[in-house]
Amino acid sequence: MAGALMAAAMMLLATPTGANAAPPASADAVASADTETALVAPDEPGGDQEQTQFYFSGLINFEDDPVPGVEVSIEGGGFDATTVTDADGRWRLYVPEKDTYTFIVNEDTLPEGVIVDPTLLPEGIAPVQGTSASFEVEFGLTNSRVLNLFLGEGTRVTTSFVDQFTERIVNGINFGLLLALAAVGVSLIFGTTGLTNFAHAEMLTFGAVMALLFAGFGLPMWIVIPLVLVAGVALGWGLDAGLWKPLRRRGIGLVQLMIVSIGLSLAGRYVFQFFIGGGTYQLPGAGSPKLDLIGPISLSVIDMWSMGISVLALAGVAYWLLRTRIGKATRAISDNPGLAAASGINVDRVIRVVWMLSASLAAIAGVLWAYFRPGVKWDMGMQVLLLIFAAVTLGGLGTAFGALIGSLIVGILVEVSTLWIPSDLKYVGALVVLILILLVRPQGILGRKERLG
Repeated sequence: MAGALMAAAMMLLATPTGANAAPPASADAVASADTETALVAPDEPGGDQEQTQFYFSGLINFEDDPVPGVEVSIEGGGFDATTVTDADGRWRLYVPEKDTYTFIVNEDTLPEGVIVDPTLLPEGIAPVQGTSASFEVEFGLTNSRVLNLFLGEGTRVTTSFVDQFTERIVNGINFGLLLALAAVGVSLIFGTTGLTNFAHAEMLTFGAVMALLFAGFGLPMWIVIPLVLVAGVALGWGLDAGLWKPLRRRGIGLVQLMIVSIGLSLAGRYVFQFFIGGGTYQLPGAGSPKLDLIGPISLSVIDMWSMGISVLALAGVAYWLLRTRIGKATRAISDNPGLAAASGINVDRVIRVVWMLSASLAAIAGVLWAYFRPGVKWDMGMQVLLLIFAAVTLGGLGTAFGALIGSLIVGILVEVSTLWIPSDLKYVGALVVLILILLVRPQGILGRKERLG
């Protein structure tokens, strides 16, 4: 079934735009969006960067004169790069792929009393909410995008530290909730089987790819989400029935099972790459504008739906664990599998249900992650796997509620840390906090010492 779905995905998904484009002809091509890309000399704009076939470039002028030494940067999809304008006011920033990025002008490097004039911005470009020098930018049909900026006299639009902190807290909660969907699944699998499942990353990617496939048929997302949920259940059933249960019955050790999960992760990742290629694809509605809510808080409709879906799914899992018979059996197996089996609980049946539940949660998390990044890519699950493991370990190994708490902490730390450290180091801050907490409480926040080992 999975093979048939992936084959259908290959037929539906178009090759990413610009994948076969050639490099630019010369450095003078900065001024044209229709020019092909080529290698440039180190003393030309962008010459000190890793050069790709995709780039943004332009000129920065004030009163028809070029402005040198202005720092500009590009961020998006886990990538960021920075450069400064040369003596002619030119700049160029290479990016790894065609995607939506945030272009930022460092206002501290502008002349005194000068701003980026919003009335003179290129067509289709508008400042990000709360700023005057940050813009959401994307490519057109070509592999390059020109952004010529004209400065003017005025007062810079700034956001206070409190407003920035509040906004990042809300973004961190959103990120933490989608992390929790995946982390709870990892925790349930570990609690019932003892397996550290590295292939959980590909279960996230599977959900995003299935959403892309179903959306390709023209289905609305309110239908796509339930279909992805069903596909995740089917994936979990197939993995346990076809792989994990036979290995358990043969008495394979946990270390060997973990190695199998690593191999399964690698295989799944490159299967996705084979069928959808190395590009990034957007789900319907990705990049929707943010709406001003309360004070500095602004969320898009997709963000609000994401948080709502996460809360409902996590509440459903909590009810299942605390109130249903099979949920209580799951907790019993997590505490003592031998005693649970001796009391008449069908351990294999419960583990099968746990795999189905975990895969479905991971699939939904993959869809939400595709909107948060944004974009669907063959290795997108691996980009967040380390944070999932950090959340599970921080909350307590094998405890679903601990995974939820750990995910919220990691999500908030990742987003808030960008107030002090570069965005490309934001994941490092969360891992440092994880290490510090585990030095004080090795079993995690809600874990028990007897769960370790």
